[in-house]
Amino acid sequence: MTQTAALPAPAYRDLHRLMSLMTGDEKHDPAATSTLDTLWVLYDRVLRVSPQTVDAPDRDRFLLSKGHGPMAYYAVLAAHGFFGEELLAGFGSYDSPLGHHPDRLLVPGAEIGSGSLGHGLPLAVGTALGLRAQGLTGPRVWVLTGDAELDEGSNHEAIAYAAPAGLDQLHTVVIDNASASYGRPGGIAERFATAGWSVASVDGRDHEELYTAFTAPHPGQPRAVVARVAPKR
Repeated sequence: MTQTAALPAPAYRDLHRLMSLMTGDEKHDPAATSTLDTLWVLYDRVLRVSPQTVDAPDRDRFLLSKGHGPMAYYAVLAAHGFFGEELLAGFGSYDSPLGHHPDRLLVPGAEIGSGSLGHGLPLAVGTALGLRAQGLTGPRVWVLTGDAELDEGSNHEAIAYAAPAGLDQLHTVVIDNASASYGRPGGIAERFATAGWSVASVDGRDHEELYTAFTAPHPGQPRAVVARVAPKR
């Protein structure tokens, strides 16, 4: 199905209704809504994983590092049938599997427990290495981070390691909402490029730009896509 920012598909438009079912004081609305379009394009058009293949060895792996704002993630998973939307109304409650941070043991489809900044990209590097060690060269590893997470040194170790290791199964999407504390010469995309990554910088609300960047070939290199969205307020 083809989608564009100008004419979203009905299922995409339903995401706002799904997110409205989640209430409470710990929603982290800006963190959630900044990821919405990236998550939709990945799950609707790119990721080779479904509710039926969540345990298949050859599935793609998606790691939500930006786990402190999981509302959009939960809405997209519900829209694609990983669990019923009736769970959304219990978001963050004591007996709900949908916590303020995703728990991989409770949320169908979640690959990691996340929310502590800086963990996702190193875990994605380890996942890609593990797949290669098993001879599983088909599955792709995707990780979604925020620009502020790049303030964490663990990410820079992962960035520096991935390209020399030839981890071309590894992809990261950085949601850039101008919330990072520290500037980088040349910007976020240049940080990855100087470390040997294949890089694109796109409008984080434009579905076609996102899809093109996500599916561009990058033989022998890990791939980084910087998705720019409105600055955090």
